[in-house]
Amino acid sequence: MISIKGLSKTFTTTNNQIKAVDDLTLDINEGGIFGVIGYSGAGKSTFVRLLNRLEEPTGGEIVIDEQEITALNSSQLRMTRQDIGMIFQHFNLLWSRTVKENIAFPLEIAGVPKREREDRVQELIELVGLAGREHAYPSQLSGGQKQRVGIARALANRPKVLLCDEATSALDPETTNAILDLLVDINERLGLTIILITHEMHVIKKICKQVAVMENGKVVEQGDVLDVFLRPQQQVTKKFVEQVMGSNEEDDDIEKLFSASSTGRLLRLHFVGETANQPLISKLAKLFSIDINILQGKITQMQHDAYGTLFVQMDGEPDEMDRAVQYLADETSVEVEVIRNVE
Repeated sequence: MISIKGLSKTFTTTNNQIKAVDDLTLDINEGGIFGVIGYSGAGKSTFVRLLNRLEEPTGGEIVIDEQEITALNSSQLRMTRQDIGMIFQHFNLLWSRTVKENIAFPLEIAGVPKREREDRVQELIELVGLAGREHAYPSQLSGGQKQRVGIARALANRPKVLLCDEATSALDPETTNAILDLLVDINERLGLTIILITHEMHVIKKICKQVAVMENGKVVEQGDVLDVFLRPQQQVTKKFVEQVMGSNEEDDDIEKLFSASSTGRLLRLHFVGETANQPLISKLAKLFSIDINILQGKITQMQHDAYGTLFVQMDGEPDEMDRAVQYLADETSVEVEVIRNVE
């Protein structure tokens, strides 16, 4: 468990003081992938650098694995940092060292014997998929390969926590997905806790179980990713959800499609989890004397669940449509919203 209480960081300039992190309190479960999302200037990168004290907190408390990080002296902190790996947006590789030498670097600093060091480096090269590139220099690698070196280096000392500061922001979409798949694989194999900082909601959707949304140095919303997708409370969260689920402008498009008909009902169906893969529409058509026309739909697959929205036009006798809507409400986990009713 990672427990953060009242964490703050204030930067002092000539003219004023800037609160980059403002009284932040957060609990992160052990062994999971936790996402922190926010726009530029939200304070998320400062927050993650406070966790291993690359930035010194102005106030507050950080406890990782029952050890209070904020209370450690310099010598204790150097030892504790071996348990906290970090991946950077721009790789931060040593350009004069090969892949193998970059990965070995933290082991050299830790005083690991050469034979043990070489075995560990080879193990990591296999883990991150860089076999055959051991002797290449960073200038000879693609962006994705550089980040794989960064991940291997961060894992060298067998950390308990892995911090990822915008680790995929400099990569193309295909490479981003490959790196995210690698992080999921590492999380499952090694059981370490991953804290992932990003401004991209599709990154959160793909691999995170829980998420915290930051704005102006504060956590304004947090919870399971699926809950945040289903019921975003803050405006900033709604904007992030729109990145992957579309905006409310799509409702206007649906209304235009529906306006051509003078009868029936326009429904929005929300599917969660297993219901997203069930043949619900065909089942309704068989059970009730109604016609159903699918106008638009989208299903988004997350790391642990699926979430979908379906717009349908239902037509038939009013009593029969009532029965169908009631069936959805009582007998399924689908959330039903009647957008328009013309009878």
